[in-house]
Amino acid sequence: MNVRHDASLGGRNIVMRNLISLSDLTPDDLARIVGRAVQFGRDGVRERTLAGRAVGIYFSKSSTRTRTSFWSGATRLGADTITFGPDDLQLNTGETLEDTARVLGQYLDALVVRTNGPVEEMRRLGSNSRLAVVNALSIEEHPTQAIADLATLTEEFGNLDARHVLCVGEGNSSGSALALAAALTPGLRLTLLCPAGYEVPDEVLAVADRLGGGCAEVEQITSPADVKGPVDAVYTSRWQTMGVPKKDPNWLTAFEGFRIDGEFLDRVGARHTVFLHDLPAVRGQEVTDDVLDGAQSRAWRQAHHKMTAAMAVLEWCMTSEIR
Repeated sequence: MNVRHDASLGGRNIVMRNLISLSDLTPDDLARIVGRAVQFGRDGVRERTLAGRAVGIYFSKSSTRTRTSFWSGATRLGADTITFGPDDLQLNTGETLEDTARVLGQYLDALVVRTNGPVEEMRRLGSNSRLAVVNALSIEEHPTQAIADLATLTEEFGNLDARHVLCVGEGNSSGSALALAAALTPGLRLTLLCPAGYEVPDEVLAVADRLGGGCAEVEQITSPADVKGPVDAVYTSRWQTMGVPKKDPNWLTAFEGFRIDGEFLDRVGARHTVFLHDLPAVRGQEVTDDVLDGAQSRAWRQAHHKMTAAMAVLEWCMTSEIR
């Protein structure tokens, strides 16, 4: 957390926060951000809280929902936005992350970043006290997706205490972020069902355990037969994460039995069980059409909450005033 004395906003002292990893948050921080996202979903935008702010959106990889949701969310809250593609910044010609941040901090209030790179690169961008940096996807973690996930579940169930979420498929950045988010949400139980060799990394589970004070209800299993239902939500992602090819050309064989179809939902769920997907989906691979488009699916509302989560994150990063 840094304090920025902003002459452009009447000389006020504003707390500038990065959101690079959920592991940097407290349970209260996460609850506040998720609650605000739920409020945006319920009430819409009632006040242009980012008027006078400038937000940069730098995506070095393809994106439909995350890029558009941050642009739309920032604009709805009154911010001016500028977007950068993979070849637009001098990072492409060798300028350091620190020098880039030092300059952009004089022009922008926040920079939203998506790469296939490590979180450490974003921490280097976030080293400038004048610039709030938001992780909109890194190779290890997708924190704003997990905030959208919790907002969707909170909207559906209210209090998440004693709710059980089953996350199925590759232990990718979305699964890792959800593990950290669950550890920060008291009473929320998360089971990660991943094929052997494609699990959420042990170091992520260790961080989740630390965040939960040793009481985090996060477990990982590798066999669908070991699921103890009924669960309240079944969540999956595409298996070919961010277009990154897998080393094993026969990798699909490891995912046999992990596709979410009606039979899978009936086996692990109940009448109230909902289905989530962070999208884009490969229909017929990780999920069938009848589930993705069915009555239990909340995937499309979940996509909407990517925008409400973006708005809540940008507010949290830029608008808390030190009085």
